[in-house]
Amino acid sequence: MLFVLPRIIFSQKLEVKFFMRIDTKQTEAAKRPRGRPRAYEPEVALRQAADAFWKAGYSGTSLDDITAATGMNRPSLRAAFGDKHTMYLKALADYWDLKFAVMHEALASDRSLKDTLMNVYDAALSIYFSGDGHARGCFVVGTAITEAVNDPEIQGIVMDGLRMLDADFEARLRLARAAGELKADADPGALAVLASATMHTIAIRARAGAPRKELRKLARKAVSVICG
Repeated sequence: MLFVLPRIIFSQKLEVKFFMRIDTKQTEAAKRPRGRPRAYEPEVALRQAADAFWKAGYSGTSLDDITAATGMNRPSLRAAFGDKHTMYLKALADYWDLKFAVMHEALASDRSLKDTLMNVYDAALSIYFSGDGHARGCFVVGTAITEAVNDPEIQGIVMDGLRMLDADFEARLRLARAAGELKADADPGALAVLASATMHTIAIRARAGAPRKELRKLARKAVSVICG
């Protein structure tokens, strides 16, 4: 019980910061003159378009859905972002930037390996449960995986992100092995893949409706396996 409270507090801080990166833009936009077109707030509009993609997927989201989400007409959207595909690529890259910013802060913790990994999974859960009253899982898993099969550009962005995810976990696990938190013969590369796979299954289960509490238990079990 002594270690649960710090983890929850750390997760809440990460969650607040994640929302601040979104809501600050919206607050700044609200302060501007009401008659000003949405095209002057591209980051806000991109995040709103991403919300539409996140809900229905790339193929299931029409330009009409995006205009409704952003309040921008089609000519304004095209001028600001290009076509739907270009807009989606920008939203996908933006999501990776947000996710890795939150993850890097969690991985930078000077806590034990177990606590650090739980911080990472709590950070991921704060994103997966950031929908308006519902869990929406990972933007990449929920919208990009099916498109990656036939779209080289989407596939490239997805694979780059997954490799970075593995590399970040592996770097932290190597530090843990050097510090004696893992056995001397532990394989940081293999354990990193397991850590990443845990994040992916949490994302899928969140999208499928699994409760957050249940997913934290799953993460805790995986951390126990990774840490030996």
